[in-house]
Amino acid sequence: MSIKPNTVVSLTYELHTTNEEGQQVFVEKADEQNALVFLYGTGMMLPKFEEHLLGLNVGDAYSFELSAEDGYGEIDPGAYADLPKDMFKEVELPNVGDVIPLQDNQGNHFRAGVTAIHEDTIAVDLNHPMAGKNLIFAGEILSVREATEEELSHGHAHGADGHEGH
Repeated sequence: MSIKPNTVVSLTYELHTTNEEGQQVFVEKADEQNALVFLYGTGMMLPKFEEHLLGLNVGDAYSFELSAEDGYGEIDPGAYADLPKDMFKEVELPNVGDVIPLQDNQGNHFRAGVTAIHEDTIAVDLNHPMAGKNLIFAGEILSVREATEEELSHGHAHGADGHEGH
């Protein structure tokens, strides 16, 4: 079976980016024991990532690069904020380099990277950690199956075999 909309895909991958010198830098991987399993075509994955997988079959190897624009976007110079330190009075103050969980006024969760600590504020970068970076993927397709009705109604895969709960 080929990868197409409404199929559940299980795959391995290695993700690399490149540094300023043009050398590849390892980011993360999913191996056969911890494969990435997702419902194809529901918007859970980067659209261009899915586009490169369309039509592949079990056992197929893949390798492709997504531009920053097709990945998590370019760095937005306006996506920086100074948060009042009193926001953190009930938790330990973060350090420069920490990634902290935040929530907007609509209840959406996201993460921000701490870039500086000032007397009364903490400066954070609200860009996605992979913003501005090309993403280099390589891996293998482990399984492809039709999604169950339950998976389609829930909008996500229930594991490689369709029987994992949430």
